[in-house]
Amino acid sequence: MEYDCYLQKGDYYFRFRTGAIILKGRKMLFVQNALGGYYYMIGGAVHLGENTKDCIEREVFEETGVPCKVVRTGIICENFFEGDRLDERISGMHCHVLEFYYLMEAPEDSAFAEETDTGEKLVWLNLDEIGKYDVRPIMLKTKLQEAIDGGVVLHVVNNDIDRSYE
Repeated sequence: MEYDCYLQKGDYYFRFRTGAIILKGRKMLFVQNALGGYYYMIGGAVHLGENTKDCIEREVFEETGVPCKVVRTGIICENFFEGDRLDERISGMHCHVLEFYYLMEAPEDSAFAEETDTGEKLVWLNLDEIGKYDVRPIMLKTKLQEAIDGGVVLHVVNNDIDRSYE
């Protein structure tokens, strides 16, 4: 049996997850949240005993149907936010998510699904216009391009509660 890496204590929620940076030219593949309309990175919870590289390759395949491979780590994000009222699992919770974001490579001429395995819409957002979209975590609006261009792994502490990051 597989168990997601998360814990809940009182009104605090912690999760360990991965996210994928999949590019097609100047566009990046995102998931559009079915309830709130915001955009987030393809990925998901690391299972107990699973490494993050295997996790993101598994999650991308499950959500897109394409067997993408990790190129390199781009961002390690400590993400703090308040649980969304639209997601009953974390509604009202103080959330802390540790996220590993990987740059991924897809086989040439890959046909990506239009929806994830849970029915959320997959969309390609123009990186040159990323600032006009409601992407989460917010640090992606300014740190994403640096992660794509740079050869170093970025460590970002993102706080969506007060809309800041460092």
